[in-house]
Amino acid sequence: MTTHKEKDDVSGVETTGHEWDGIKELNNPLPRWWLWIFIVTIIWAIGYWVIYPAWPTLFGTGERGGTEGVLGWSQYNKLEQELAKAEGTRQDYLDLFSDATFDEIQNDPELYTFALAGGEAAFKDNCATCHGTGGAGAKGYPNLNDDDWIWGGTLEDVYTTIKYGIRMHPEARDSLMPAFGEILSAAEISVVVPYVQSLSQKDQSFDTGILESGKQVFDANCASCHGEQGLGDRSIGAPNLADAIWLKSEDGSVSAITSQIKNPKHGYMPAWVDRLDDETIRQLTLYVHELGGGE
Repeated sequence: MTTHKEKDDVSGVETTGHEWDGIKELNNPLPRWWLWIFIVTIIWAIGYWVIYPAWPTLFGTGERGGTEGVLGWSQYNKLEQELAKAEGTRQDYLDLFSDATFDEIQNDPELYTFALAGGEAAFKDNCATCHGTGGAGAKGYPNLNDDDWIWGGTLEDVYTTIKYGIRMHPEARDSLMPAFGEILSAAEISVVVPYVQSLSQKDQSFDTGILESGKQVFDANCASCHGEQGLGDRSIGAPNLADAIWLKSEDGSVSAITSQIKNPKHGYMPAWVDRLDDETIRQLTLYVHELGGGE
């Protein structure tokens, strides 16, 4: 007995005999190559489920309760291995770093790069809050990029500053500027302010008479710390007044200088000796030293 197979009038393809609301289903089987690929993907998926962790279970021993897979591989194990390898490499460099002096580290490109990377990470975690991510500082917080060092810019100086801070530790360097509002008269302050401005603002015109009077006040009260030329004294943390870099103001205005002379603000830096290990402090030292060009 033969069955008559209907063909679609438009496409000429045989139908399956199924029809819904006048729509007939054509008998178009999948291409053989597609069918083989589909079978292969099924076999591959089953193999993957067996070899690698794949199925979540309630009581599985794999990661997060899933199946382990016959290879016992997981991305967590791979991550642990990579972290262990990285830590081993870091420890090798750290051992070399610990036994080296600052000069030896600077003369070893690989070790110096390692130190700067560690210092940068430590800086962002501990120092950027005050000095900014790039060390540019802010009003009242020193700019570490300008090579203007209040307490000295050698590696030893920077190391001491970071380790013991400023005015915050028994071993810290400490100095306080007197409140001259209680020492000098208003007239004396009014003439010493433009004199201080003139030390750095060489291109500005100032009244000669005022400058002469201001110099007399400066020599009698300020030169002992800041020097006769206003160049400062790093041994006692007296800032250089002749370089147009201002810590307590942005532009060295009359009001800012007057305020600092009358009632000076003293900055404080925490001591990191009890917070960071010595190797981290040394890495920070090299990084900060490099930021400002070093000395």
